[in-house]
Amino acid sequence: MSTPTSDDYIVRVIRPDEWAAVRQLRLDALRDPVAHLAFLETYEEAAARADAFWQDRAIGSGEGSTAARQFIAEAPDGTWAGTITVLLEEPGTKDWAGNPVDRRQGHVVGVFVRPEHRGNGLIKTLFDAGVEWAWEQHAERVRLFVHTENARAQGAYRKVGFAPSGLVVSFSKNEAETELEFVLERRS
Repeated sequence: MSTPTSDDYIVRVIRPDEWAAVRQLRLDALRDPVAHLAFLETYEEAAARADAFWQDRAIGSGEGSTAARQFIAEAPDGTWAGTITVLLEEPGTKDWAGNPVDRRQGHVVGVFVRPEHRGNGLIKTLFDAGVEWAWEQHAERVRLFVHTENARAQGAYRKVGFAPSGLVVSFSKNEAETELEFVLERRS
């Protein structure tokens, strides 16, 4: 069987009733060798969460949510090959780090593509869906944070059009480490 191309996947928003699959994909992501750089929680923390947590997460970022959207890529065999979540941040609020938000923007979190599905353009397809949703919500830009030591992710984000903004923040799991803000500005 040949390796699927990005056109072979169905990219869609999760449904609230798919919370168990959302949980499993997150647990699989937290087993990735660079998960300690890419995610703010550990596998053990996520595995210990009650079903109600995952049900709420799927409702909060699934079909019908206006605050966030989790997109998944379904492989031709029906397995979930990857995911991206976009949160909306409103001006006048504070972000996860306590910094003021000065404009409506999308904030990308939870990016993961299974290793066997990497290198075929799927990450761009997922980002295209997430960014398009942010633009539909009238976001002025889309941003994400990436650990300074996560070169693989930085390369992927550059490939899909994001660039460092110059903002550097402390990594919430270890204040001695830092993350870079990458942004994609909305074109007029």
